[in-house]
Amino acid sequence: MRKRGKALSMLAAVTLLGGAIAAGSAAATTEPPGTEPEGTEAMGTEPDGTEAMGTEAMGTEAMGTEAEGTEAAAEEGAGAGAGSGSDSGLEGFDLAGTSVTLSGVEESTTNEGQGLQAALDQFAEENGMTITYTGVRSFEGDIGQQVAGGTPPDIGLFPQPGRIAGFAASGDVMPLPDDIVAGVGEVWGGSWMALTNIDGTQYGVPFKADLKSLVWFKPARFAELGYEVPATLDDFTALVEQMAADGNTPLCVGIGSDDATGWPFTDWTEELVLRNQGIDFYNQWIAHEVPFNSPEIVADFEQVMALWAPENVYAAGGSIVGTAFGPDNAQALVDDSCMMHRQASFFASFLAEAGATFGTEDGQVDSFYFPANEGQPTLVGGINAAAFADRPEVWAVMQYLGSAEFANARQAAQAELAVAASGEGASSGFLTAAQGVDTSLFQPLEQTFLEILQVADPVGFDASDAMPSEVGSRAFLDNAADFVNGDITAQEAADNIEAAWPAGGDSAETTEGGATETTGGGATETTGGGATETTGGGATETTEG
Repeated sequence: MRKRGKALSMLAAVTLLGGAIAAGSAAATTEPPGTEPEGTEAMGTEPDGTEAMGTEAMGTEAMGTEAEGTEAAAEEGAGAGAGSGSDSGLEGFDLAGTSVTLSGVEESTTNEGQGLQAALDQFAEENGMTITYTGVRSFEGDIGQQVAGGTPPDIGLFPQPGRIAGFAASGDVMPLPDDIVAGVGEVWGGSWMALTNIDGTQYGVPFKADLKSLVWFKPARFAELGYEVPATLDDFTALVEQMAADGNTPLCVGIGSDDATGWPFTDWTEELVLRNQGIDFYNQWIAHEVPFNSPEIVADFEQVMALWAPENVYAAGGSIVGTAFGPDNAQALVDDSCMMHRQASFFASFLAEAGATFGTEDGQVDSFYFPANEGQPTLVGGINAAAFADRPEVWAVMQYLGSAEFANARQAAQAELAVAASGEGASSGFLTAAQGVDTSLFQPLEQTFLEILQVADPVGFDASDAMPSEVGSRAFLDNAADFVNGDITAQEAADNIEAAWPAGGDSAETTEGGATETTGGGATETTGGGATETTGGGATETTEG
């Protein structure tokens, strides 16, 4: 193991993908106006009539398999789908007096939700309109019910691109007008636009990015106890074992997240698949060109649980499944109940709310890249907006979400709130890959996040977010929770998830010689983040939270 020279964190993978460098920080404070829409009880069912998408559903050009692929991604609009063939109607349209509603997973009571509302308020005030954001953790279940009942928000903010593809298949979300595609495509790289390019038509606008391959820790505590930041995955495993042997609990772990309980396990699994099997296998796994219950995936499930052995884990809620993914783990790390926590860039906001400051001094928290034995494979995620209504004011807000102005406004608001809540140096957890963002708005810690992304190779988009919703946001989550609880084996969990792959989608079958052939909806060629076939409603995993 080697000493870590610098803090490495959040933003870096985003740069490669979008061809832009931008960062974000996390905390916001004021509760946004408006109340939760009626009929938002959690619901795991899907609207009827959600046929699987075709073989080039989305993301087929997303996330190149190598870092060198960023040249193409940097081309304006490269990877974006075509527009609807119509115009947004914005030219000459007076936004004054109009109103737009948005819903998403970033809770209104948290810094992230409040920062989002603050940025929306700025645009609303400039244009004499009203924009109301409702953020609830149960959004991923609620949205299916709202759509089925005919009461969706004007705009939904989805952490799972596959969910947008599903609602596109059912005709519930609107293709972007040509002028909105052109405008947003100039700001975001083609790799990000391609995530919601569905059969050649653009349905989504990216507005937030997350770097997932991070481990949070306290540098001074490491130094005091004689530990070094691991340089490889093998070193990380050895460090976990050494800490446990020394009587220091290595990891804080919790996978509780309401309807999306289990998603932190999917992230851990994806990290190990990227590192152990490589990017080509990873993308084939996403596209179902290899079965979900392949021996490699079962082995990676088992490796996660080996790292999560009882002697290695502090679970604040009494069990891993019963511990909330965010606040519980943040407080435990701040209180020295564990030594490390693997979590995405957004986790900085939870740490700030738990009273952490960032740096290398006594008591401060920093992060390091979750290491690999070869290369620097990096897992990323993000949130995309999709419109359920076709009105000029809705398209105005969609275009704003995909702009550098939105990113700057949100970061400025969240940074101010973070400092007010936690003091100078507090980090927000917000990231963006929008070109033209003012990087001076970001804290030094956040700027170091660029370093990971700048050397990320290869980059993989969150697999469960790119899989069909029945798989990535339901079967994977549910079976992860059962597996972690000890109710089923890794093989049983993988078999159950494989059986959940939607009919009509790609069906991976292993032949006698061990080769895998794709049947059903046809093979999907994937690069980087993988193409996905997805169905309509389904509950989603939350990536950031």
